[in-house]
Amino acid sequence: MLRKGLQYGFGVLAAALVIAQFIQPDRTNPPADPSASFEAVAKPPHEVAAVLGRACADCHSNHTVWPWYSRVSPASWLVASDVKQGRAKLNFSQWNIYGPEMTRIKLGEICEEMRKGEMPPMYYVPLHPQTKVTPSEISAVCSVPQAQLR
Repeated sequence: MLRKGLQYGFGVLAAALVIAQFIQPDRTNPPADPSASFEAVAKPPHEVAAVLGRACADCHSNHTVWPWYSRVSPASWLVASDVKQGRAKLNFSQWNIYGPEMTRIKLGEICEEMRKGEMPPMYYVPLHPQTKVTPSEISAVCSVPQAQLR
């Protein structure tokens, strides 16, 4: 009886996973105006722009590179949700919406989250080892002279 129940349960789970593949989230990248980007507006040092582009752009820009697992449900739902939330919180492709004060605030938040090890997220780095930031890269991001921005 228990064995039959387990077989039934696995069958229902397998059917649910197959059906879930037909329910896919939006995985598009909105158009991006290069003149509105972080690099164009804030004009950070090249090293800082490179670190932020490498470590942050997949979730915090309109240039997301969607990995293979973003096409497999239920992982696709989680990835799409993370990108949507990331873009809403901070979008390097739309930096022109931030004024000088907000630029300072956002850069301070980026620095703080990197120092705490919260960004990039711990769960993201093993699948994307190129996003790992070094202490010297964090120092570079945190030492961007505020006067240089804008």
